This record gives sequence, structure tokens and C-alpha cells, in this order.
Amino acid sequence: MNANYPVISLKDYVKAIFRHKAVVVITFIVIITGTIIGLELKTPVYHARVTMLISAEKQIDSPYYTSLSGAQIQQLTPSGIVNSNPVIKRAVNVLKLHERPADYEKQFCSPLKARLIDLRLKRSKSNDNPSFDEPSYRFRMAVEGLKENIGVEPIRDTNLFAITVSDFSPEAAAEIANVVSRSYIIFDLEQQLAELRLQYGEMHPNVVQLKDNISAMIQNLHGKILPAIEAIGPATVKIIEQAEVPLAPTGTNKRTALLLAVFMALFAGIMLAFALEYIDHTIKSPQDIVTNLNLPHLGSIPRNGYRKNGCMNGVKRGTVSAQFYQKLSDNLCLLIRDKNIKSLLIAAATPRERSARVSANLGNLLSTKTGQKVIIIDANVNAPALNRVFDISEGPGLADVLERKVPFEKATQEIRPNLTVLPAGDTQLEPALLLESTRMGEVIKIAKEKYGLVLIDYSNVVNLRDTCILSSYLDGVILVVSEGQTKHHVLKELIESLNDKKVNLLGAVLDNRTFPIPKVIYKRI
Repeated sequence: MNANYPVISLKDYVKAIFRHKAVVVITFIVIITGTIIGLELKTPVYHARVTMLISAEKQIDSPYYTSLSGAQIQQLTPSGIVNSNPVIKRAVNVLKLHERPADYEKQFCSPLKARLIDLRLKRSKSNDNPSFDEPSYRFRMAVEGLKENIGVEPIRDTNLFAITVSDFSPEAAAEIANVVSRSYIIFDLEQQLAELRLQYGEMHPNVVQLKDNISAMIQNLHGKILPAIEAIGPATVKIIEQAEVPLAPTGTNKRTALLLAVFMALFAGIMLAFALEYIDHTIKSPQDIVTNLNLPHLGSIPRNGYRKNGCMNGVKRGTVSAQFYQKLSDNLCLLIRDKNIKSLLIAAATPRERSARVSANLGNLLSTKTGQKVIIIDANVNAPALNRVFDISEGPGLADVLERKVPFEKATQEIRPNLTVLPAGDTQLEPALLLESTRMGEVIKIAKEKYGLVLIDYSNVVNLRDTCILSSYLDGVILVVSEGQTKHHVLKELIESLNDKKVNLLGAVLDNRTFPIPKVIYKRI
């Protein structure tokens, strides 16, 4: 299989989730919080339904109705008539909906929604609307509100249609639906009455009969369930099924909605974690070093592998940090013996990354394991680091030796037997000029003669000229790559340039390594 397309295992997916666990948790909290607030702001609404029939037949014949055909009956679906002012105003008057308090919803909503209703009413009154409390205004608002809560839907391939009424109270929803449907029947009878009055006069028996029918329907203009024969009525529009009190509000109940939100929040969080992992092109694992950079992985240093100051002698034996350093130093010991290496450049892959602590701890361990004298030279003249790591004085150093201000021996500081440090020193000259001078080669030659192993720390390997000059005096280069900071393409370009300059790259150390998967889970996948 192509090395650029490694096999993705279950651990890689789990690692991506745990690496971005903060994003998953935040996404989960935001979605669940938003869902809970949304549910709190949503007052349960009940729907009551009345089924009606357009028959185009009436008790009193009229040329208008007898001339209707089946196709014309279908066109009489009364969505507009049900919501007309004569029908709605009669229902509002009968039910006294205009006398409902402005904060009627507060009886059924959550405390949070109740506060918002209070704020909305307070704001409306603060606008100094003089008509806000007038009866005519309240009546008009009740009519418009009822129209918004009524739905009329034809039932396909039949002469039936349904009137649906919404309300916060299930009893009120059923009552309003029944009153509206009966008000519509009364309106239909009144249209017949008006036609017959024009045709036959006020005293005609048919007119008198229609008046009696209208009076009887007005007596039944309430929300209670009527006997079927009384509910059907004599009009061309007949009630087939009266509205009953709904048992449950419409929509998904809160428990189900919250459960769905939990699954959606987890799914969204995990998908977002995968998306962030996909667009993150930084080095994140030893496998990335081998696969993407085509370099040997020499070892890793965990994120908590450093103390604020000090090197390996500040890390307790047996700790996780010490174990990683031990493994890294063991690998380097084998490399040093197999390839007869006497000098190494330990360099950070980008200027932001520091290699000083890695150099310090490796020098400390290698001086013990190899039994040779080890010197660590700080080549970071523009940004000294080893003096802080070892907590030593900022005396003369490499820069002073390169400027011939002090001899080599006077600038070195012995940390302990077999371990010596040459600090960076201080200079007023351009650091690049010092490192590129022939004197730098002489200093490295002196160090090789006096010590068994020479380690040079340099944290600006992107400066190819300096890196190539330094590496020409040494046996090999080790890159220090920080997890989650160094991008693949930056490193690839850097490595290609170093290879073109014939730099001997021995491998890479993954610094700042994290282990996002908990140990308990890691062992089981």
C-alpha cells in the first residue's frame, strides 16, 4: 500500500474524538442547552379537529344549489369562508375570546416564557398605544388571533374538509372548533335565507322554516358535544365528526425531543471533531513522522516531560517522562554505536519550537550510558536557552569564543562529571555571520578532540544556510518536531531542501506528545 495513504484504524477515530474532546463537549453543551431553552420557550399547543361535508343539498330547494354540479362542489371547499369575518366574529362573541387576558399564555407556559411575556406586554404598554385597552381593539385582535389559529384542509378525493383549531388549552381548542364549525353552518343558512327572502318574501313558509332552523342552531352555538342529528344541521355544509378534547399536545414531547437532542449533539460534536482532524495538517503522532516525512522515529517526549527549569536530573526516576527519555537515549546509543557517530546537531523544525531541553536531557543521559565526556553547545546565539535549562550564569559562551574574546576552555561550564555546557554567549554582531565563519568549524573541531560526544542545539533549522554549514562539521542531524504545531508541508519542504544539500538526517523526535485516549480505553481497542 502507498505510504501516503496509511490504513486508518479504530484507534485513529477514537484518538480524533479524544484529541478534540473539548470541541465535542462544548458542542454537546451548546446543543443541549439550546434545546432545553427552546423547549422551555415552547408552550404546548393542542389541536382539535372537526370534519365537515359539502353536500350541495339543502332542506329548502333553491335554483342556486340545484344547479351545482359535482365539479362545482369541489370548488366550494370553504377555506376562505371559514376564516371570513362573519363566521369568526360570531365565534369570538359567543366564546368571549376578546375578554381573555393579554397574558393568557402564562397559564400554560414555563416560568422562563412567562417572564418573556411580561417583558413583551410591558414594552407594548410603554409604547403609549391608546387603543391597547379599548374593547374594539381587543375584539379585533381576538378575531385576527383566531384566524391565525384556524386551519382548513380539504380531504383529497372526497367532499370532506377538516377544520383544525389550535389553543394552549385542550378544552378550549375543542370548544372553539365546535363553535366555529356551527358558526359556519349558521352563516350558510343565513345565505340561503337571504336568497329566499328576495325570491319569496318574508312570510313564505320556506323563509319561516329557515328562520326556525337558524334559531335552533344559534341555541346550539356552544362548544359542548351535540347529538349527531343536531350536529349535522340542515345546511349544505354538514358536520360529520365533532371536535373532542385532544389527549396530548401536538409535536414531539419534551422527553423524546431531549433524547433526540442528546444523540444529535453527540453526532454533531463527533462530526465536528472529525472535520477538525481532517483539516489539521500538523504532525500528530509517530506514525505521521514515518508515513508523511519518511524519517525514522527515534522517540517521543510527552507534553508534561519538562520541568520549568532543569534537565533530566530534575525528573524523578520511574516517572512516565523519565521512561520516555530513557527509551529515546537507548535508541540514540544504538545509533551512535552502529554508525560511529561522534557529533550531532539537535535542531527544532521551526523557530517556534525549542530543542534545548531535549538536548540537555539527552546529553545528561548519554554521558551516563556511554561513559564518554559529553559537551552540549548552544548555537542559539540570538535566543540563548541552555543557560536557563541548566540554571547556569550568563557568562561568556560560544559567541565570545567565535569572536576570540575568550578561549574555548574559559567559556565552558561543567555541569557534572562527563557533562559540560558551552552557553550561547552574547554578541553585538549578526549571529548568522558568526555561525557561518570558519571559526565555527574550528570550535567544533576542538570540541571533538576534547569530548567523546558533541551535541549542538540549534532551534532555527529553517535557516538552511546555517543548518547546512553546521551539519557539514557534524556526523548527523536530529529534528525535534512538536506535535500539533508543525505542519506536514512545511516539514516536507524543509526535509527536501536538507536532502538536496546532502545533510545526514538521522531521524526525528516527537516533542510535546499527547496521549488523548485514556489508558483504560486504549487497551481495549
